[in-house]
Amino acid sequence: MKINTAEFIVSNSDAAKCPAERIPEYAFIGRSNVGKSSLINMLTGRNHLAKTSAKPGKTQLINHFKINANWFLVDLPGYGYAKVSKSTKATFQKFITDYFEKREQLVCGFVLIDIRHEAQKIDLEFMAYMGESEIPFCIIFTKADKISKTKIDSHIAAYRKAMRANNWEDMPPYFVTSSLEATGRDAVLSYIDDLNEDIFKNANEF
Repeated sequence: MKINTAEFIVSNSDAAKCPAERIPEYAFIGRSNVGKSSLINMLTGRNHLAKTSAKPGKTQLINHFKINANWFLVDLPGYGYAKVSKSTKATFQKFITDYFEKREQLVCGFVLIDIRHEAQKIDLEFMAYMGESEIPFCIIFTKADKISKTKIDSHIAAYRKAMRANNWEDMPPYFVTSSLEATGRDAVLSYIDDLNEDIFKNANEF
């Protein structure tokens, strides 16, 4: 897929106020400081589309970006570790779950995980929520340029083992990425492109 246009549309904290257009949406989420903004900028080829920050928890709203005028990339707040008040964090969690559970245009969620670390409880818990709620999702492992190929393979194997131990038949589809080196860009965009192609073929059912 070639990204010709990438346009910021709206930010809000209410799933009911998200754009009404019936076009596919792909939501990106992960714990704070996972490199989500850098990944979005790498995927779209725009250096400043999503705002990056040295402070975790920069994204605090549901952000819609229209890509190629026919699908939305949705940037969601990070879960966990953001330095915000408990009441504010509870609000984040509420509109995140509202978005995932009520947004009919959502085709797939992408759960971002920092590949540098072994399986993290918070990531496993969030993916368990996605599975229990029957929300389709993939995993995007980020920051692959920071560790060796051997460690990447061992950490992915650890996630697979942990998920099987928690009643998953296997891991969902996953991608290994590096925003710095643009690793995984074509694979992620091709996956979205294939899903969009199927949707547009059956547009009356979407």
